Order: sequence, then structure tokens, then C-alpha cells
Amino acid sequence: MQISAIILTWNSQHHIQKCLTSLLASLGSEFKSYEIFVIDNGSEDESKRIIEEFAGIHPKVIKPLFLDTNKGTTYSRNLAIKQATGDFIAILDSDVVIPGNKRIFGNLLDSLNDSSQVGMVVPRLVYGNGDFQKSTDDFPTLFSKFRRYFLLKTIEQDEGRSTDFDNRLVDYAISAFWLLKKELITNIGLLDEKIFYAPEDVDYCLRIWKGGYKIIYVPSCEVVHDAQEISRGFRLNKAFRAHLKGLFYYFFKHRYWCNKPRFL
Repeated sequence: MQISAIILTWNSQHHIQKCLTSLLASLGSEFKSYEIFVIDNGSEDESKRIIEEFAGIHPKVIKPLFLDTNKGTTYSRNLAIKQATGDFIAILDSDVVIPGNKRIFGNLLDSLNDSSQVGMVVPRLVYGNGDFQKSTDDFPTLFSKFRRYFLLKTIEQDEGRSTDFDNRLVDYAISAFWLLKKELITNIGLLDEKIFYAPEDVDYCLRIWKGGYKIIYVPSCEVVHDAQEISRGFRLNKAFRAHLKGLFYYFFKHRYWCNKPRFL
């Protein structure tokens, strides 16, 4: 198997159809063998029905996993990672759409195979309206994390003006779209299931660097991430509280608060 894609859904009826349609078209045009796992986290909308319809049309490709309740991002994705047989693993959010006129996966794989030290590559993300979306960053400190909470839109507007589309190393990337080598997962391990929702992506990227691998941002590859933003900004909802809890766990786990780890 060349590539295994993993999509996590939770009440994603407004996104999953576009996501699967674009993913099937993109993978089908570039690979002879691929599989798509769709893990539904106990959705209460029409997500399950839509997934079942796609699985019925593409039974050899789409492999659904239905959970009774929301198990978070790490446990659910790990279920699929354990079953994935591809040499490369793509982890996507259900609100990602891949442009149909670009060789996204092939170009990303070129960068991923550029060196044995490269473990993960990520594309440039944009919102549904085409605006730049900040999806990579330095490893957070307490100060930088709170700054990002309150000033994210301003940061995105400033960085979105950049005309630099050269590949570059980054500390971490949000898990809206990751492309990884299977060997990396074998060596680094699965996602940390002690983190329910976030920042599981920051934690895993730090483990990648600690494991001797590198992460490359490929801004010339652009995909749409119609971010649902359930924990962005200062909202005292369940997602925000879960993110805050995960953030403190992350800092305790990696034993730093103010001086970020440095690898670049």
C-alpha cells in the first residue's frame, strides 16, 4: 500500500462530503494503491450516513470506524494508525479540501523523500475565502500561547503578506494536514492519548524533533482548511477547557514553560 489517509469526523456533515470527494480525486490521480480511514467520533448529525454512502460506493478504499462517543483526537486517530498499511500516512481534518488541479500529494512526497531525516511535511493552509491560515509556528511558551489566543487574526494578516514560498523547517504544524513516513510512527510511537483534544499536534511534533527527524513546511502546496475553530479565541467552552488542560499537561511533560526547545 502506498498511502493511508486518516480523517477524523465529529458532527462534520457540512464538510466531510467535500473532503472525501477531493481526497478520492487527488489520491486516485496520483497513486495505484491507497486507503482512507474515516473515524467518526459519535456524531449526532448526518456524518455517519454520508460516510456509509461513500463506503458503499468505494468499499475497497474507504474504511469507516464508528465510535459511540467522542473519544477525542488522539485515541481515535490511533485506532486508524494501528490499522494503516501504507508506507506513508496522511492525517487530515474533515474540513480540508484538496484543490483538484494540483499535484499536492506528489509534491509533498518529493519533499518528504528528500532526506532520511525528514519525517513529516505539511502544506500551506488557507481559509475557505482564500485568506492565509497560520498552521505552523515555533514551539509555544506560556506567553506565546496566550498571545496567539488573543491576536491570531492579526498574526495571520501579517504573515499572510509574505511572498516567500520556499520550503523551510518548522517547529510544529497543526494536524489539519500532515504527511508522515510510516517508519517515523514506528520509531516515535502513537499520539499521546493522555491529551484528549489539543495540543496533541505540538506534542507529537516535539517528539519528532527529539527523535532525530525534521518537519518541513511546503508553502507552494496549498489546500483549503475551512477551520471550524472550536477552540480558537477566548471561549470558555468545553473545547477551550480541554485545550487548556492539554496545554498544561504538555508543559509539565516536556519540562519547560518559558524557554522553548530549540532544534532549528
